[in-house]
Amino acid sequence: MFSQVEPPNGQVLIEQGRKFYEAGELSTAVTILQQAVAASQAKKDKLGEAIALSNLSLAFKQLGQWEKAEMAIAQSLQILTTLQNTPNSASVFAQTLEIQGNLQLELGKAELALNTWKQAENIYKKAGDEVGKTRSLINQSIAQQALGQYLLSRMTLKQMYHRLEKQPDSLVKATALRSLGDVVQLIGDLEESLKVLLKSRDIAEKLQSPPEISAALLSLGNIYAALANRESQLDTTNIEQYTPLHYLNTSVFTQDPKTIKFYQQAAQFYLEAANTSTSSLGQIQAQLNRLSMLLSLQKWSQAQQLSSEIQLKLTKIPPSRTAIYAQINLAQSLVHLKQAISADIPSWKEIAQSLATAIKQARSIDDKRSEAYALGALGGLYLKTEDIANAQKLTEQALIQAQAIKANDIAYLWQWQLGQILKIKGDITGAIAFYTQAVDTLKFLRNDLIALNPDVQFSFRDNVEPVYRQLVDLLLQPIAKRGEGGEGGMGRQKGAGEELPIPHYPFPITHSQFSVSQDNLKQARNVIEALQLSELENFFREACLQEKPKQIDDVVDKIDSTAAVIYPIILKDRIEIILKLPNKSELSHYRTYKQANEVEITLEKLGQYLKEPDRVNDVKKLSQKIYSWLIQPLEADLAKINMKTLVFVLDGSLRNIPMGVLYDNKHKEYLIEKYAIALAPGLQLIDPKRLRRGELNVLIAGVSEERKIEGRSFPPLKNVIVESEKIHSTIPKSQELLNRTFTEKNVQNQIKEAAFSVVHIATHGEFSSNAEKTFILTWEQLLKVKDFDNLLRLRTTSDRAIELLVLSACQTASGDKRATLGLAGIAVRAGTRSTLATLWSIEDQSTAELMNQFYKHLADTRETKAEALRHAQLALLAKYQTPYFWAPYVLVGNWL
Repeated sequence: MFSQVEPPNGQVLIEQGRKFYEAGELSTAVTILQQAVAASQAKKDKLGEAIALSNLSLAFKQLGQWEKAEMAIAQSLQILTTLQNTPNSASVFAQTLEIQGNLQLELGKAELALNTWKQAENIYKKAGDEVGKTRSLINQSIAQQALGQYLLSRMTLKQMYHRLEKQPDSLVKATALRSLGDVVQLIGDLEESLKVLLKSRDIAEKLQSPPEISAALLSLGNIYAALANRESQLDTTNIEQYTPLHYLNTSVFTQDPKTIKFYQQAAQFYLEAANTSTSSLGQIQAQLNRLSMLLSLQKWSQAQQLSSEIQLKLTKIPPSRTAIYAQINLAQSLVHLKQAISADIPSWKEIAQSLATAIKQARSIDDKRSEAYALGALGGLYLKTEDIANAQKLTEQALIQAQAIKANDIAYLWQWQLGQILKIKGDITGAIAFYTQAVDTLKFLRNDLIALNPDVQFSFRDNVEPVYRQLVDLLLQPIAKRGEGGEGGMGRQKGAGEELPIPHYPFPITHSQFSVSQDNLKQARNVIEALQLSELENFFREACLQEKPKQIDDVVDKIDSTAAVIYPIILKDRIEIILKLPNKSELSHYRTYKQANEVEITLEKLGQYLKEPDRVNDVKKLSQKIYSWLIQPLEADLAKINMKTLVFVLDGSLRNIPMGVLYDNKHKEYLIEKYAIALAPGLQLIDPKRLRRGELNVLIAGVSEERKIEGRSFPPLKNVIVESEKIHSTIPKSQELLNRTFTEKNVQNQIKEAAFSVVHIATHGEFSSNAEKTFILTWEQLLKVKDFDNLLRLRTTSDRAIELLVLSACQTASGDKRATLGLAGIAVRAGTRSTLATLWSIEDQSTAELMNQFYKHLADTRETKAEALRHAQLALLAKYQTPYFWAPYVLVGNWL
């Protein structure tokens, strides 16, 4: 941005300098601007000198001459501080501060940039310059994003957007909309981001501004790439190969037509952005993103050609943080391309050299953050080429650097990488230590997980979840101690009594020398808990569980000694099962050797067959396999104690299957016929208490009529009225909000006025791994999961908390392996102690019958909620036999 106020003689020179600058002839621009400085000094024109110096700083910055750029801007500001009462000096001062902020941000000093732009905003505010103020706010939002403060950035931009909305179209408005769209994308609302970015592009095209058009197109490409990534699923069967820099999975191969279409749309937007951009660095950014899409689409020859173009262009641009990240991202893509086509071009040495160049550039501009990232990236490349010594050396340097500048979002990557290196070296104890550090660092980042740098292709699926799962894999590996019957010649030499990993035998191991320590079992359980909490926080894009939860161990030890807690964990080659029995300090541990791909296929098929009423035999056949994997190893220990309830903390795709349907072929009975069953979203429960039957009071809400909302059609649910009548007959103290009266406001008013212990909602709803697609249907809207806290969290004390939320006509999104995240999200967001929901919707009289039985047992006996649900399901099982009718109901949370 060039200052617009110039003195008479300097004006000509500065205008000439501006033209050369915009044409990319930077050296000539510097010469002309230095002449402008000299001319202003000769005329003792301090304001003109300051303007020329600030613009000279811009040209030096583009040339990568950072010291000269900093010196020029400092001189300009020093002059301007002496001219505070001179006409036009305030405007020039603010514009110069904007230039200084841009320079600081490029040098990796985002906090300084934020403060500088706040100063500029205050000056513009006093001067009544609305355009300047808006521009400064946009800049502040960019600095906030660089600092990981995405929610704060969105707030800054939304406040500004409301002011701009009624103003005429301008470049400032287009920029503000694009910045808002970018930050909304980063916090997960892709559909809303798309709408905002299209508006930004339309304004930029109307005003014929190539830089803004290109920027908007680049952001639109990012949206479609994010949509494609959201459609793809994590390959848990291959998770041990995930690395901090995706060297084994830079892009996701897919055959899904919808995902392929998103990748193609993204690639097209990136191509248009590159062709429109007037900046070399802008072109490179767009081309790098397009390269990633071509790799995802397996367009190898196009990718090879494009990567060569990018390499050539990168040699011609000056150092900056953006350029350094571009070097690193190109290296990642080149590794992926090299593996895919098995070619010697480029060589490993050439890729390593590009990363060494990135390190050198980072040091030249004293950008410690970029240096830490580039060092670790080079370490990752050496790890890939099995040069373990250099991989360890470089990764240790990168970690020290990242920790020194408190860049936790980078530090965890290199803690993770060091864990992988030490695992390869056979140092399992050291590997566990570094993996544990990585998980602890992620916990520290939990309030803003999305702060993990978007410039380095962050995604929860690729960059966070594997850290937890690989640590659990290490913690639960069977261990043999030398001298105690273990294999003696594995790995590198170790001292007497040290632990060694044993080979993965294809049968259960029961020998004591192969046991897992209690410390490792407890840590593994805690890591899975942390992963599940992180999944929910990534789902909502904000921190969850602000309440003080109660440990689940305390519940089974002190409140319900007839409940056992089961933690099945799916790993690449086995299922690990941890069992917590009441009043036992030690955890029990079991292992079933099954390849993850077989487990996933079985679970997926069973999930499909459960929704087909005529597949009873197929359901039994598959569910008995899962029974043999999960329950059979535990049977003897469960039989020793009079267990009434099994509480599952489920992992991965197991969450898509109702555990009650697992079939014991030996005794010809389902698991629900033996035990009451509940699910816990983690190891903690929110204020678990037994339901007070005398105060059972139900708010019934639902939609039975056909509705068309937000472009979707919802067929009538005829049995909602029957369901409501049956509940009302069983629980006279109940209120109804059906059809037109079922609105968000009416529910809120009812909950404020009366102490309902149960809220029963019978309406269409869908659980999805995408929070924006997880909703229930009210009469007038699709109520998103993020709004559930506004709907039900209206009580001022925990004593008046809603005990149970019932969702009786919901279903999981078709084809979404992680759809039950939506159910867990609703359970957490609603703030109720328990949630009873359906995994698939049944428009049948059977739902009304089950709910009638459930409420009867809940009202007339001292049964727990889990036991009441079990008896209701058994009543349906006796009548219908088919799991389709009785199996979809799951109780999440407090089972008491």
